[in-house]
Amino acid sequence: MRRWLCIVLVLVLIGSLGGCRLFRRPVPPAPEPPDGEQKVEIPEEIFQGENTEPELRVYIAEQGQTVTMMFEEYIQGVVAAEMDTDWPVEALAAQAIKARTFTLQKIAEQGTLPNRDAHASSDIQEFQAYNAERINDNVREAVEKTRGLVSVYQGEFVRAWFSAYCGGSTATPEVGLNFQGDPPPYLQPVDCPCYETIDEDEREWTESFSRSQIRNAVRQITGDDPGNFDTVTIASEENGRAHMLEIGGVEVSAPELRLTLDSTEMRSTWYTDINVAGDNVTFSGRGYGHGVGLCQWGARGFAEDNRNAEEIVQLYFPNTSVQQLWE
Repeated sequence: MRRWLCIVLVLVLIGSLGGCRLFRRPVPPAPEPPDGEQKVEIPEEIFQGENTEPELRVYIAEQGQTVTMMFEEYIQGVVAAEMDTDWPVEALAAQAIKARTFTLQKIAEQGTLPNRDAHASSDIQEFQAYNAERINDNVREAVEKTRGLVSVYQGEFVRAWFSAYCGGSTATPEVGLNFQGDPPPYLQPVDCPCYETIDEDEREWTESFSRSQIRNAVRQITGDDPGNFDTVTIASEENGRAHMLEIGGVEVSAPELRLTLDSTEMRSTWYTDINVAGDNVTFSGRGYGHGVGLCQWGARGFAEDNRNAEEIVQLYFPNTSVQQLWE
């Protein structure tokens, strides 16, 4: 399962201290979508008519060429790359809604990719993961049953962030991603069953870094030198997830520190212990990824508790609606 946790790290961060509950949380009721939600529009760049599935030009980085495919065919490859294809169909279907929403939101925002005559790319540094070779019947069913479905807030596509394993509570973008824009009101911390769902040996992690690694990372991020520091403390947090750390009198963003050090080693910023001893700084924590938006292991847990894809999406993105743009 470790490789499926790694996929999501492309999208950045998660964070901080908190107690562990080993029982399964009660499943919360699915929130009611807002009444009279304004209909979202297919971006003009790919619009081919009302209720009509668009075509996309997708740059396949591994082949160095751009191919044209139907939108839903592209989403199959994204879901296959981003989630374990043997997982429950409703979890995969929730991922499909998020992938579809992300794709449309990015196209609406930027049109084609910079320096490419393409709407999307298989290069995760440019767009999102894509792997057509992993498509199976589970993925096909998940994409087909959510055909054309997207998440919407006040007539706009939501910011469809997701992470592998939030640790038990999702994060706001400000804390999980150090997001500097206006915070989307639909992304507030929600309880998540992921801690009970994930494999036990993946629940928590420990990783050590040298003092010089930490010192250099802080200087790179802030421009200030923490010197020969003796402690690393949490300066601010949200539900146990670190937002800012204090290191040698210098405050530094925990999400930025995680990315600078290596987000595959410092799995999250949900720290349960930070210890400075000798030349080593050892972090222990829970979670994998930034923790914002949909949690993949939590989506699996909700699917196993008989939630459908639309309910799962609205649990992680409350006060949003799900709309169908084509059949």
